Amino acid sequence: MDKPIEQYWRVRLNHVKQALEGNNFDVFLADNSSEAKRVVLEEIIPNTEAKSISWGGSMTFTKSGLYDALRHDQRVKVIDTFDKKASREEMLERRRRALLVDVFITGTNGVTETGKLVNLDMYGNRVAAITFGPKHVVILVGRNKVVSDLDEAMFRIKDYTAPTNAMRLDKKTPCAKTSECEDCSSSDRICNTWTITEKSFPEGRVKVVLINEDLGL
Repeated sequence: MDKPIEQYWRVRLNHVKQALEGNNFDVFLADNSSEAKRVVLEEIIPNTEAKSISWGGSMTFTKSGLYDALRHDQRVKVIDTFDKKASREEMLERRRRALLVDVFITGTNGVTETGKLVNLDMYGNRVAAITFGPKHVVILVGRNKVVSDLDEAMFRIKDYTAPTNAMRLDKKTPCAKTSECEDCSSSDRICNTWTITEKSFPEGRVKVVLINEDLGL
């Protein structure tokens, strides 16, 4: 068989898709980040009839090319929360306003094989949007985010995702030096708010794109 790894994940992701759909999420499968970009631009967003759009921190979102495709879109009102030219105060205000857009796009730290989304956030704007506010939420998920259960998800996030993100963002936290969670009290701490999204409410509000590539942390 050609590409057995891709086929393995294609089968496994289909199982995760079924579990998520059983929890009222809308789910799409994509073979790679380019296909995920097409799905979002051609299938998901048009069906929402969105007039405003924003996003939360996600390496997968930027890697897919969606950020570059959407930030200058003249057809919708765009609240760009990645704009490096904006001041810290302006960025916080944009994050607040992003909670009321028609479509909010982000990633997830983990998705369980039972169809639950698990996230740990610094500011909380990303998890707040997933929970309530935007009319539609699009979650981009690389195959490396799939875990068996909640315990594995929370361990992976604290043991790997958070320290690696702290390093990536040049945070002055103990884990950025030791690569291990120290349950710190640093002002730069990025581990502040946990959310476990067991089901989408209303049904279909949260749309998950499962991508057959390793993406993000």
